[in-house]
Amino acid sequence: MRIGELAERAGTSTRTLRYYEAHGLVRPRRSANGYRVYDEAELRVVHEIRALLAVGFGLDDIRPFVACLRAGNSSGDVCPDSVAVLRRKLAEVDDYLDRLGAVRHQLHDQLARAIAHREETCLKTRKRAD
Repeated sequence: MRIGELAERAGTSTRTLRYYEAHGLVRPRRSANGYRVYDEAELRVVHEIRALLAVGFGLDDIRPFVACLRAGNSSGDVCPDSVAVLRRKLAEVDDYLDRLGAVRHQLHDQLARAIAHREETCLKTRKRAD
């Protein structure tokens, strides 16, 4: 299939496919007239790339998954290098969630102090008015 058909079937643009190609993730063959020609397997690779990008993986993180698919595996996440990337990414997400939890706790405490201060100020103002 040519680049336009792959882009349409993958739900992306030809520009994006060229970008993936420039980063070595997608591999077209060239026809006699120089057009990019893609095997059906490249559609699967593009779907894998897009799915991983959608959950926050970078292009370098994606390479092992693509290599795993190209090695003939049914999934890009079954190879040791892919599993290592998944573990690292999960640790990053866990760390981020811990930091977000700390920020949430700090904001909750700050809000509670602000509400208490406001209520205290309102009571003093009412007492003065009486």
